[in-house]
Amino acid sequence: MIFKFRYMSWVAIISSLIGSGLMFVIGSLKTFYAVNSFFMSNTDGPLNTIDMATSYVIKSLDAFLIAFVLFIFAYGVYKLFIDSNSADTDKTLSWINISSISQLKKILAELIVVIIFVKFLEIVLLNLNNLSWEMMILPISIVLLSLGLKLLELK
Repeated sequence: MIFKFRYMSWVAIISSLIGSGLMFVIGSLKTFYAVNSFFMSNTDGPLNTIDMATSYVIKSLDAFLIAFVLFIFAYGVYKLFIDSNSADTDKTLSWINISSISQLKKILAELIVVIIFVKFLEIVLLNLNNLSWEMMILPISIVLLSLGLKLLELK
């Protein structure tokens, strides 16, 4: 009976794939906004067109990174809970090779650190002329999270 509950993981798999697709669309839209802001040369805001386009490219990088991690997470949950008994004959995604929940946690932890780093770059870019000490919260949190990952041996 308990063995059949593993099929409830389809909810996580399908939700992650939908979220991944959504983040790919969002990343593509942000890339379009970058190209649009660069070529339309609208200088009404505090940033010039190059800085605004760079900001959108950084935001799209963040969205694509989340999309790829959600895809890998969906694949990992599928391999761990649904397809755990079959032989590993399909070499399509053999480079992922997720064999435990701890590997999925490692991927998510690394993603959190990278997202905070990208967010810090975005904030610094948007506030380049108005930097304050409060902005040090993000780099300090990046260092503390990285140290935490090192202590947990997630590397």
